Amino acid sequence: MIPQEIIRRKRNGGTLSDEDIQSFIAALAAGRLSEGQIGAFAMAVWFKGMSREEVVALTLAMARSGDTLSWADIDRPIADKHSTGGVGDNVSLMLAPIAAGCGLAVPMISGRGLGHTGGTLDKLEAIPGYNVTPDALLFRKIVKDVGCAIIGQTGSLAPADGKLYAVRDVTATVDSIPLITASILSKKLAAGLQTLVLDVKVGTGAFMAEPKDAEMLARALVDVANSAGVRTSALITDMNQPLADAAGNAVEIRNCLDFLEGRKKNTRLEAAVLAFAAEMLVESGVASSLEDGEARATAALSSGRAAESFGRMVHLLGGPSDLLERSDKYLIQAPVTKPVPAPRSGWLSACDVREIGMTVVDLGGGRRHPDDRIDHRVGISGILPLGSRVERGDPIALVHASSADSADAAVAALSANYRIDERQREIPAVVCDRVAAL
Repeated sequence: MIPQEIIRRKRNGGTLSDEDIQSFIAALAAGRLSEGQIGAFAMAVWFKGMSREEVVALTLAMARSGDTLSWADIDRPIADKHSTGGVGDNVSLMLAPIAAGCGLAVPMISGRGLGHTGGTLDKLEAIPGYNVTPDALLFRKIVKDVGCAIIGQTGSLAPADGKLYAVRDVTATVDSIPLITASILSKKLAAGLQTLVLDVKVGTGAFMAEPKDAEMLARALVDVANSAGVRTSALITDMNQPLADAAGNAVEIRNCLDFLEGRKKNTRLEAAVLAFAAEMLVESGVASSLEDGEARATAALSSGRAAESFGRMVHLLGGPSDLLERSDKYLIQAPVTKPVPAPRSGWLSACDVREIGMTVVDLGGGRRHPDDRIDHRVGISGILPLGSRVERGDPIALVHASSADSADAAVAALSANYRIDERQREIPAVVCDRVAAL
């Protein structure tokens, strides 16, 4: 295999064979390619694209570039969910224990925050003692005994993806749909899944701001995953406002606990969680219909099974055994809290969700550089949903900050972010569309 010949072929718009792709990724994983060659390949794909067959071959080659997990000893359907990222999106925290309470096994390998979006691992690390990098034996034991475990990716799973992504990040090739697709799915295939449900966000807080781009990405992900042997569907969800009423790390863990204990009923967050739970149960063959799946998920919540699964998972991964009962003891609070007053009376009609996410980053709850330390205490809670009626001075949200100055800056940014109209406008449903296998 001569790397430059493969790069040249793709640069010129040619179709790469399975052997070309496999040999290139094998050389990438083994460290035999220069950063220049990796960057040139990524840029050629960015400009010329890939056929579905090429993306399937790329995904499989990356998935097989390291260890792959097998769950043959677990007598449950193996399922997972992946989100393209948003603000106040803590669905995974509740979804995994709900699915476990309904009979699925969910080995969820999650990531950290990226840009303005929050990361599941960062949120879980707000729980004292929670270990996001357990050894393989403990990970397997928890999935088998509890039904779910949420951890971080190890370097041995799809290592070629990590090396390719590092170069994409500095060569302006992150937003290539073939490369996004292979990056997401290679890790899921390496995790040994049988079924997968995807959450593709669209709106001001999503990486795909336009519906047509979100639909294109969802279709690519669903087609490639199914072609690679994982039964997959996707929901396109609205990210024109934060999904939960909290954005941050500890504040989203509190939000998760409230949800599991039944204190977030009739919210957009509940609609999203139940929709994804129903989708997972149908795709896994546990539920006969989406209605049946939602009923099963609701029963897992109301019976306390989901909360129990979450509590056991947290404890077995090193967290406190009584987190649900004594959360205030364990979830450290920011020293400064300050309400965000509505600047005028009217209806909350729009906001820039990306800027809300960046406000959390500015507070210290996210990273501008990979080695930045996160302040898990800070964030925003009590965020009113769009469509709410407010009077001048009413709180739109509550800022949690490490200092009075950072709280004042966040309050000013959030107050200026929201558009308030004299008339109520229609707010899009949280689930915009569903993309299934053809």
